[in-house]
Amino acid sequence: MITRRDTLKLTGMAIGAAALLPRLTLDAFAQDANLASLMEPGPLGDVWLGPKDAKVTIIEYASMTCSHCAAFHKNTWPALKERYIDTGKVRFTLREFPLDPLATAAFMLARCDGDAKYYPITDLLFDQQQGWAYVQKPQSPVDALEQMLRQAGFSKEKFETCLKDQKLYAAVNAVKQKGLDTFKVDSTPTFFINGERFKGEMTIDGMEKVIKPILGA
Repeated sequence: MITRRDTLKLTGMAIGAAALLPRLTLDAFAQDANLASLMEPGPLGDVWLGPKDAKVTIIEYASMTCSHCAAFHKNTWPALKERYIDTGKVRFTLREFPLDPLATAAFMLARCDGDAKYYPITDLLFDQQQGWAYVQKPQSPVDALEQMLRQAGFSKEKFETCLKDQKLYAAVNAVKQKGLDTFKVDSTPTFFINGERFKGEMTIDGMEKVIKPILGA
């Protein structure tokens, strides 16, 4: 038999649950909206590796002159690509977050020759970062960068034309600004794995701790 006291208690619980439901719904909506915004490409579009239906999506914000980013691409990237991207388990994209004008120039050059050249050029520049980003005088970093890009088929004219492209310059910086303003990226590298943010260089073991539970591995 339900007493008056029980009725009042149940009514109070129902009111509390009703009050909580809209807040939970709004929180979930905010998370979905933020994830949807995160997946929107910038003005240059995203260059994705891996299938659209992959269970795991990784977005990396990096700077071409960032030593921690170069270390990630040297130490973690090959295993991540071989084990998860090439096998169709992970979808990945690298987004521009230049920390200085030289990094902006490097991203512009990576974008200048089309999507097919984006990763070959960024891989080259990360691998050879010490050879162009940290050169000693009298050689300038821009001259060293030009010499490096000759390996990717850039003539002097093409190199200079690319770096004078104001629309390209604005687009690269727009990607950074959105990352800064909307997603609170304030250092590189920063990773978003299925929308969850991870700051700093990640080892393959660290990434697998996040990836494997999503994959059910």
